[in-house]
Amino acid sequence: MPSKNTICLWYDGGAEEAARFYARTFPDSAVTAVHRAPGDYPAGKQGDVLTVEFTVIGIPCLGLNGGPMARHSEAFSFQVATDDQAETDRLWHAIIDNGGQPSACGWCKDKWGLSWQITPRVLSAAITHPDQAAARRAFEAMMEMTKIDIAKIEAALRG
Repeated sequence: MPSKNTICLWYDGGAEEAARFYARTFPDSAVTAVHRAPGDYPAGKQGDVLTVEFTVIGIPCLGLNGGPMARHSEAFSFQVATDDQAETDRLWHAIIDNGGQPSACGWCKDKWGLSWQITPRVLSAAITHPDQAAARRAFEAMMEMTKIDIAKIEAALRG
């Protein structure tokens, strides 16, 4: 039975490629179904891949090949909590090295324009630390980064 709530992500023909990339890259991710269009539609022809059912880190998603009319924006992103620098680096580089683009503060975009926040758990804890001065130092360190450097966040937290 399908999930009651599924995130629908619009692609310009790249839904299956994107879903397969996510399934290879992120844990607890998989492509579960590929559906072809039963007839022609504005962005494609009968038999083209219309939708792809997949999960990203356990979250049910539907990729829709809707055409070029709608684009992803930073208003939606997947925030991926990482446990260490190796995992942070692996996920960040998987996205960037596959045609993506770096941004600031742990954000990046994949080649389909979808935004990702590769966020070490250490960072989340640091910027919400009860010691406001320590939290501010960690926050200020983060603001200078593209990919998050855990050692620098920990050093800022310590002062």
